[in-house]
Amino acid sequence: MRYLITGGAGFVGSHLAEYLIHRGDEVVVLDNLLTGSLENIEHLHKSPGFRFVEGSVMDKNLVAEIMEKCDAVFHLAAAVGVKFVMENLVTSIEINVRGTENVLSVAAEGGKKVLITSSSEVFGKSNKASFHEEDDLIIGPPHKVRWCYATSKLLDEFLAMGYFLEKGLPVVIVRLFNVCGPRQTGRYGMVIPRFVKQALNGEPITVYGTGKQIRSFLHVKDAVVGMVGLMEEKRAEGMVFNIGNPQGITIEALAIKVKELTGSSSPIVYIPYEEVYGPHFEDLIYRVPDVNRAKAVIGFQPKYSLEDILKDTISYIKESGNPCST
Repeated sequence: MRYLITGGAGFVGSHLAEYLIHRGDEVVVLDNLLTGSLENIEHLHKSPGFRFVEGSVMDKNLVAEIMEKCDAVFHLAAAVGVKFVMENLVTSIEINVRGTENVLSVAAEGGKKVLITSSSEVFGKSNKASFHEEDDLIIGPPHKVRWCYATSKLLDEFLAMGYFLEKGLPVVIVRLFNVCGPRQTGRYGMVIPRFVKQALNGEPITVYGTGKQIRSFLHVKDAVVGMVGLMEEKRAEGMVFNIGNPQGITIEALAIKVKELTGSSSPIVYIPYEEVYGPHFEDLIYRVPDVNRAKAVIGFQPKYSLEDILKDTISYIKESGNPCST
C-alpha cells in the first residue's frame, strides 16, 4: 500500500509513517512544517518507500497531485495544542476546516479511503466520567474561544460523515485522547513534555488551574496501532471511534509522578488559567474515553501504561540533549 499522511512530520504523524515504512508500505508525507519538524522524519529519508513533500492541505491542487498516486489517506494535518490554538484562532479554524474539506473532496474524486483524526475536545463540557462515541456533545459559548478548536474538529466529523453518506466515500473517524511519548514537544501546551522538561531543569512544575482536572494519556505506539487497525477494517467505515487510555489521572497527580520518576526537587506550582491563556479560556474537568467500540471492532487495547509513557519521554528528552527547550 502507498499511504498519504497529511501532517506526517508532526509528533503522531511521524510515528505513523515510521510504523508503516517498517512493515513494508510506501508513505508520502505532506506537511507545511508549521508545527511539524523535519527532525521527526529525518531517519526515514533513507527508506526507499518514503517521500516528503513540503506543502499545505490548503493547497488543493497539491493535495490532488499527491493523492492521485496513493491508495489511502491518513489525515492528521491540523492545528496542534491549546497554546497554538489560543494564539492562532483564525489559522487554526481554517486549517482544520478547509484543509479537511480539500482532503475529502479530492479523495471522493478518486475513491480513496480516508481516516480522519478528530479529537477528544469535541466532547466539550460534558462532565461524564467516561466518554462514549454516542454521547451528546456540549460545546461552550463562542466568546470562550478555546471551543473554536472543538467546533472545527466536530465540523470535520460532520463533513466526513456527509461524504460517506452522500458520496459513498469510505471514511473512518478517530477521536484521539491525549496521545503522548517521544518527539512530542511542550511548545504548544502539551502537558507531559512540559512537566518533564521543567522537572529535569529543576524549574517549578507549573500546573494550570486547580490540578484536579482528570485526563488520560495514550502512548503514541498504541495510537498508531489503533489507527492502522481501523484504517484496514471494513466494518469501521462510516463510524466514529475513541482511541485512548481508559485509565484517568488528575493533573496534580501527574505532576507528582513526573517529579518522582525524574528524581527532581522541583516545586509544584499552581497557576490560574487566566494568567496562561487569558480571559477567553475555559477548561473541562474530565477527558477519559470509553474504548469498547474500538475493542469490539479491532480488539484495541492499550499496551503501554502511563509510567511507560513517562519513562520513554524522560529518556527521549535526556537523549535529545536539549531539555531546556519548552
